[in-house]
Amino acid sequence: MKNVAIIGCGYVGSEVAHHWKRQGFTVTVTTTNSDRIPELEAIADRVVVVKGDDREGLKTVLRGQETVLLSIGAKTRQEDIYRNTYLATAQTLVDLLPEFLTVQQIIYTGVYSLYGDRDGDRVDESFPVSPTSIQGQILWETENVLLSAARETRKICILRLGGIYGRDREIAKIFKRIAGQTLAGKGENISNWVHLEDIVKAIDFAREKQLGGIYNLVCDEQISRRELLDRVCQIHNLPAIAWDEKEIPYPYNVRVSTEKIKEAGFQFLHPQLGI
Repeated sequence: MKNVAIIGCGYVGSEVAHHWKRQGFTVTVTTTNSDRIPELEAIADRVVVVKGDDREGLKTVLRGQETVLLSIGAKTRQEDIYRNTYLATAQTLVDLLPEFLTVQQIIYTGVYSLYGDRDGDRVDESFPVSPTSIQGQILWETENVLLSAARETRKICILRLGGIYGRDREIAKIFKRIAGQTLAGKGENISNWVHLEDIVKAIDFAREKQLGGIYNLVCDEQISRRELLDRVCQIHNLPAIAWDEKEIPYPYNVRVSTEKIKEAGFQFLHPQLGI
């Protein structure tokens, strides 16, 4: 019997919990909102209400676990919220690990935007990160804290995800609210997306193969933001997007390589964008 824990059971974590539960694993999940207990009890064996910096609470989560998925998300971009959500959780988790030798692997869902703005150049996991905001810096520090816990008997796997889309979060639904608006820049920034089903598959792949280290996870079709939004608007009969070249666009622009995870044997379910 596999004992698995998911710290942070939101959009991704809930889907992973459902997947692992179907496989017959014993699934423990966490939430910071007690109102979600009934919902989560339907997809997990145990639900724990706990914040990431609660040492005693996390101890009850880690006891007896073999795999821990850390899939957390900050509710706002405030610096203190980011630090408490990401960095404090990672530090608490790593501090506790020496007491829980059954934990063989931690899988963390990070973000590709840490690579920063490289003018659309292709990057792989060997490229140094270049956070463009204090939030990005916190996410990088979070990765470093987690990687410091890697041992011969404990793997730390970081999946740097693209923008997430999938069931109830379709790309057209994501962008419908900005149809007809004027956006900053020329729309040349590269879009890197990944389907929810591929994230779930990659997390389970990392668990099964006991992957350690950093792996990028974005779909093969990486087109400019302008092309993506033009296609969304045309296919779904939405007002076209205009661009203001005098305004500075969001500060990350890279084409992300996924050769490393493919070489490990992973195959995407959704290599092309579902628009």
